Amino acid sequence: MIFIALNSITIHDQLRLNTYLCRMTMEPKTQQDILYKLGINTLNTMQLAAAEAIESEDEVLLLSPTGSGKTLAFLLPIIATLDPQLEEVQCLIVVPTRELAMQIEQVTRQMGTGYKVNAVYGGRAGYKDQVDLRHRPAILVGTPGRLADHLRRENFSADFIQTLVLDEYDKSLEIGFESEMKEIVAAVFNLNKKILTSATPKAVVPDFVGFNAPKVLDYLQQGKPQLRIRTVSTSHKDKLEGLFELLCHLGNQPGIIFCNFKDSIQRVSEHLSDHGIAHGCFHGGMEQQDRETALVKFRNGTHQLLLATDLAARGIDIPEIRFIIHYHLPMKEHEFVHRNGRTARMFNDGTAYVLHWERERLLEFVSGASPLKLERGGLPAASDWETIMISGGRKDKISKSDIAGLFFKQAQLTKDELGAIELKQDVAFVAVKKDKTQKVIQLLDNTKLKNTKIRLRLI
Repeated sequence: MIFIALNSITIHDQLRLNTYLCRMTMEPKTQQDILYKLGINTLNTMQLAAAEAIESEDEVLLLSPTGSGKTLAFLLPIIATLDPQLEEVQCLIVVPTRELAMQIEQVTRQMGTGYKVNAVYGGRAGYKDQVDLRHRPAILVGTPGRLADHLRRENFSADFIQTLVLDEYDKSLEIGFESEMKEIVAAVFNLNKKILTSATPKAVVPDFVGFNAPKVLDYLQQGKPQLRIRTVSTSHKDKLEGLFELLCHLGNQPGIIFCNFKDSIQRVSEHLSDHGIAHGCFHGGMEQQDRETALVKFRNGTHQLLLATDLAARGIDIPEIRFIIHYHLPMKEHEFVHRNGRTARMFNDGTAYVLHWERERLLEFVSGASPLKLERGGLPAASDWETIMISGGRKDKISKSDIAGLFFKQAQLTKDELGAIELKQDVAFVAVKKDKTQKVIQLLDNTKLKNTKIRLRLI
């Protein structure tokens, strides 16, 4: 029996008490319950094999293409091993980018298991991490630098961590996180399971991981036959006019244009804007909020084109796209593969276009691609959608259905006028038909939703 003087309880104590009582009464969710919550009927072949391997093996190396569902593949068996009565970090997931950390956090919450999950990463305010870690999550996701820093400061205990996931581990190594990853692996000494994932062929597992005889699941051939690679020659060295002509040839399709440098993205962006082609930008030099906004607008159709560096090649949540364009070719073949992996995913077809100056010698890994003769079309049409940001989210107990109900009832939108809704902890993003956005803002700004006063603005 627990006796607590309620008049002396702190907010922190109240949170811990609520969590304890919730865990004491929490019924474990079955895999069927979770899939139903996610709107998924069945797992794919890779996910079934991964779940079986993770359940039965101590060491698993999962190789599978970008977009094949690796996150769900390792989360399902991990969640089945968690102790609902233990108020400590039990699973640590290390990822190379902020976007992937947030994506895994969101997927885990959408599973509706009742377990607390948090993401920590560089660029996020330190006090937010402190608040989250004061009430320990069962699953902690983060970038190597931020996780290593928290372990050094003893902001959470490594004693109870039984599962370590190094997701896209080769990418973390490639961008310079080797020392931090070594530090993390050395700190988690009570492990029962180590899981590594990658989308890179022949990715080398570093010695510090301590793999002895891992179960290797290689699904990297999945979906390859559906990818077409075409070359597009341009007479101008800067290739801007060639890009414009290619986009007019392709018309209204969702796609990503890859550049090697953020300065190049700025130059290409100005050129497209001058020609009336709407697009978003995504690179490491942008503020985190601006990067998130660019992805939201790309996912919901406000923008059909995204100008990006290799930061967008993997580890971010974007929809199926019809094409990618290499405005610049990467220097390494595996990055070429990862970029191309953004289209032709999960057995759908897609095309990668290599834009090159006619006097430029193509790299060897592009050999065999067939040339494309452009047929000039009209300008890609502007999107019918715009994005409204709402100042309220999950922390305010707001759901997607609450937002949809508000927009249907008070703003009098039809189903065709309301698009995708994305719900975050503090905010929500809603796609609305362009000719209705101003009316919606006028009707709903400063109104109440779930007892929370909300503000709306166009982004």
